[in-house]
Amino acid sequence: MSGGSASAGAPGSAPGSATASAPATGSGHSYRRLDLGGRLGAEFNRRADGTLEVRSREPLGPYAARLTDRLAHWAAVAPQRTLVAMRGEGGAWRRVTYGAMFEQIRAIAGALVVRGLSAERPLMLLSGNDIEHLTLTLAAMWAGVPAAPVSPAYSLVSKDFGKLRHIVELITPGLVFAAGPEYNRAIETIVPASTEVVLGAGSLAGRPTTRLESLLQGSKSAGDAAHAAVTADTIAKFLFTSGSTKLPKAVPNTHRMLCSNQQMLLQTLPFLADEPPVLVDWLPWNHTFGGNHNLGLVIYNGGTIHVDEGKPVAALFGRTLQNLREIAPTIYFNVPKGWEDLALALESEPALCEKLFSRVRMFFYAGAGLSQPVWDRLDALAVRTIGERVRMLTSLGMTETAPAALFTTHDDVRSGHVGLPCPGCETKLVPLEGKLEVRFRGPHVMPGYWRAEGENALAFDAEGYYRTGDALVPVDPDRLELGFIFDGRLAEDFKLSSGTFVSVGPLRGRIIALGAPYIQDVVLAGLNRDSVAALLFPQGEAIRQLAGLPASATLAEVAGAAAVRQMLQDLIERLYREGSGSASRITHALLATEPPSLDLGEVTDKGSLNQRVVLRERAKEIDALYAGQLPLAIRPAALK
Repeated sequence: MSGGSASAGAPGSAPGSATASAPATGSGHSYRRLDLGGRLGAEFNRRADGTLEVRSREPLGPYAARLTDRLAHWAAVAPQRTLVAMRGEGGAWRRVTYGAMFEQIRAIAGALVVRGLSAERPLMLLSGNDIEHLTLTLAAMWAGVPAAPVSPAYSLVSKDFGKLRHIVELITPGLVFAAGPEYNRAIETIVPASTEVVLGAGSLAGRPTTRLESLLQGSKSAGDAAHAAVTADTIAKFLFTSGSTKLPKAVPNTHRMLCSNQQMLLQTLPFLADEPPVLVDWLPWNHTFGGNHNLGLVIYNGGTIHVDEGKPVAALFGRTLQNLREIAPTIYFNVPKGWEDLALALESEPALCEKLFSRVRMFFYAGAGLSQPVWDRLDALAVRTIGERVRMLTSLGMTETAPAALFTTHDDVRSGHVGLPCPGCETKLVPLEGKLEVRFRGPHVMPGYWRAEGENALAFDAEGYYRTGDALVPVDPDRLELGFIFDGRLAEDFKLSSGTFVSVGPLRGRIIALGAPYIQDVVLAGLNRDSVAALLFPQGEAIRQLAGLPASATLAEVAGAAAVRQMLQDLIERLYREGSGSASRITHALLATEPPSLDLGEVTDKGSLNQRVVLRERAKEIDALYAGQLPLAIRPAALK
């Protein structure tokens, strides 16, 4: 699931290969029971121009008009059930029930109403995932005011606040919430002095601020009256793209989009109705994967989310493991890097295995392609622990589709598969530039980018389908019912000087899979050149361990280590040996020694690379690589 305009990276376009993979470890063992209904089935219609229409055989059922209707429902039928839990001071879990949350958001909604907030003056959130963030988001939805969560990196990592400035100018917030004093500098630099600031903690010198607690004094009756005017087409959120351009676009997410998409997921995964889902989840709420898919799954189905303050980086992953030692999720979501780290931890900690597998019904990955070896290790761990496998599923989704569009449900799902359309998601694959671009239409698709008429003219085709820019290929052209495989981003593909097209997505996915766990991402070059070059971005912790160097070692030092150079040489030799031609062979490779820059737009806030920006910003380095001027460059032995 990807964020931004369908890039392979948020919210899951999983890079893969159309070639079949070897059977997974433990493939002789059955899966833990999981009600997937009749599995996703589809009807196919081939038009004369080659366009393939694909629709689910199952119609979309009725769904709530507003996501807040589901909150109100669970507050009435299960008021004492925990909606959200997060560790507080001392490490104890701080919990908020459905009943308590419902009372709080109605009061805060009243306070928002008197401030005259609207779609033209929304609530902007400068915060990571926490209880206050969720409370304010739901209160804004209740009041009919869009909540606009902004990536913390735009305030805390960026040096020039360029993306934050753009967002403030684009949506013109009427109220800004900041979780703590760490956001002070960004606020002082970017937020107009006339805009009210609400603080969750700390203080902000030199300008008046409002304490979050004071919003609880708002009138519930005023909040309820505002909610009565909220419709399915009221904007619930503004989420921001991050993958396809340097400056984010604002995507209005209406209640209709959110609720129809959750109904699509419920019909795809009927077991969600059997037992309220329990999540332990770190995925950021400013992104569609964490904030719409996962958080929406909890609210729509009356579940509980434990906010995981960890994430798959060396300094924080220990917190994730601590949480999983205490809380057994019923569904577990992560990005491929998180699954890699977790598989390693599970192999060395049987008690953690017992806890995780005790009641988990389903695993799910998105954000990039999951390495098949990691997938196989998880299968083997499940078999060793509970005698059966746990299904690993994935999806194709994006910010513009709220996010789920295609979903995998077959038994023989492999890395790179993205499945078939969910009920209600009208899909067509259109021949374009030698590939099949996937396009979507349905109640879960955005009405258009906010304040971007020029963008919207290009975003939809004449039939009203959203143009994703993603390409798919059938798992088996003779058995379309098996679904589709991600085939790259059309905007990333390029031609060599010979006129041969390089399909970036599958080749990039193959390099990452073969380079695991040392290669985190890849940028491919070669436009109008004779061959393909690869700029390899390392997984810092793993590659330093391979080099036998401490965490303080620079990437330049790591790149020169004998073990690292041998690993890279072996990787490039295999890619060259197994490549079928110039479009699938790497002739020049280099380990990047400078991490991608957020300010320059090389990397998005969710960690995926913008291929075009990296190539633009590192053009001189790429030229030197092709010219043979870099001593640490790697070439196949046959070309030396």
